[in-house]
Amino acid sequence: MVTDRTAPVETAGLASEVEGLLSPAEPDGIYRDSRECAGGLLALGLILFSPPTPRPKSGDR
Repeated sequence: MVTDRTAPVETAGLASEVEGLLSPAEPDGIYRDSRECAGGLLALGLILFSPPTPRPKSGDR
């Protein structure tokens, strides 16, 4: 019968843990602005789509 007296206490503890897991606080981290992301993506696209560097001409041909 001891478990009957401790069950509500354990249930309340578990309920608070579940609530904490379902709605966690915001984690500490770096949040980027969408304008920064768009600028970085644009720069990456310009680098990828830029023409290749010219090669020196060989004198053999």
